[in-house]
Amino acid sequence: MNSSTPRHERLTRFALYFVRLALAASFLSAVADRFGLWGTAGTGEVAWGSFPPFVDFTGLLLWFLPEPLVLPFAWAATILEVLLAIGLLIGFQLRYVAFASSLLLFTFALCMTFGTGPEGPLSFSVWTASAAALLLATHPQLQRKPAEN
Repeated sequence: MNSSTPRHERLTRFALYFVRLALAASFLSAVADRFGLWGTAGTGEVAWGSFPPFVDFTGLLLWFLPEPLVLPFAWAATILEVLLAIGLLIGFQLRYVAFASSLLLFTFALCMTFGTGPEGPLSFSVWTASAAALLLATHPQLQRKPAEN
């Protein structure tokens, strides 16, 4: 089967939208958890339930930073996740947003690996999400097509 068949192209377009939606939803869900929108810590799958436990977790991951920098980094991660989620959802500068998403997730995965061990980022698919965002950023269907005359 030729890879340029209409069915294959439709499936590929769907897969690209699916990756965008999944990444955006993951970013927004993590932010929602930090602000208690999923409930209190320990209920269901809620990890933090409020911002202070997230800041504590950030300090655990960023063990190499001086303590006064942990709070600004926690806020920076939160703001980046919201902005990247919006960019993924609306398709704004998608190649750059997807690449930035991959880098942010890669950074999370590295910090998790060295801060808490390899199991967390593997079980929470942080490496996988980083790879998916990189694949999205480099996918040929995201290249701008020249305007037709």
